[in-house]
Amino acid sequence: MAASSAPLTASGVDWTALRNFAMLRGQLRVSLTPRCNVKCWFCHNEGDVPPPFTHLHREAQPRARELAAHDYVNAMGELIAAGLKRVYFTGGEPLTSPLARPVLTRLPAHGPDVTYTLITNGTLVRTHQEWLATTGLDKVKVSLHYFSDDSFRAIANTRIGIATVLDGIEAARETFERVELNTLIQRENQHELHDILSFALDRRLPVQFIELVDTDFNVGRQSSAIGAQGIIDHLRTLTSDENIEVSGVGQGRRVFRVDGIEIDVIHRELGRHHVGQCGTCPVRNQCVEGFWALRLDHAGGVQPCLLRDDVRMDIRPLLAEPENIPAAVAAHVAAFTEGTL
Repeated sequence: MAASSAPLTASGVDWTALRNFAMLRGQLRVSLTPRCNVKCWFCHNEGDVPPPFTHLHREAQPRARELAAHDYVNAMGELIAAGLKRVYFTGGEPLTSPLARPVLTRLPAHGPDVTYTLITNGTLVRTHQEWLATTGLDKVKVSLHYFSDDSFRAIANTRIGIATVLDGIEAARETFERVELNTLIQRENQHELHDILSFALDRRLPVQFIELVDTDFNVGRQSSAIGAQGIIDHLRTLTSDENIEVSGVGQGRRVFRVDGIEIDVIHRELGRHHVGQCGTCPVRNQCVEGFWALRLDHAGGVQPCLLRDDVRMDIRPLLAEPENIPAAVAAHVAAFTEGTL
């Protein structure tokens, strides 16, 4: 990771790695639940057992919920105070969780440059619109991997209609100043990618196109994975405003601007930001993320790598004194970046 001017220490803890992670715009992804009301085949569930796998294998269940709403709020507050700025609420589908409302309506006060983003499939936004409007969320990011009932059913194995998702996007637009879309590129929606892009541009919504993250749970669907070159070629017919971003934490991406709207494409060919253990990681070739997110899950774990739960740390013993959480996380991140976990 990028070097700080000097190590920042407190109580014997070297904060350098965590501060660098924050400086490089690393994410704190807060999973409120592993449950979801749809079953997208590619779901990585932030490292837990995803809903489509549980649907087929009832004995394979995600971790039990261990955190209460105040645990989330306290842990986030301490980690934000330690320097983490970008907080994303995920799942599963976060709006299926009974903790969504008590957590999202009690978010720690915004500090400089702190942002809160809800990532949702959109199906429940209209239902929860009234209380969502009272939260401190800065942005809602809706997953739009489909654009018809047929593709929605093929990808998410659901009877919910695409109209519900599109109405959820409209509800989000009515409620929040910033709404974005994200779309996983795959054979099942390849014929609809241009329609999704047009939908976004017509509503002036930024959209991110993403290549598949390979996990043990989607290994049987590798034929569905396609690269980003097709959508890149199409975007080049719409604009010459294209930039490449490879610095910092995370994946390399191509950023296009079409009539002032940002469209970015996570492009595996541009590389990833790897640190420490990533250099010799046995699943490195599967990873399109690099070290870009710390995941706080519903069972009280903090995990710096999506694909490896062997580097997950249990913070439950610290919940009674949440002020101790940042130091423990800082030490964990340092061990990960140094390859000593």
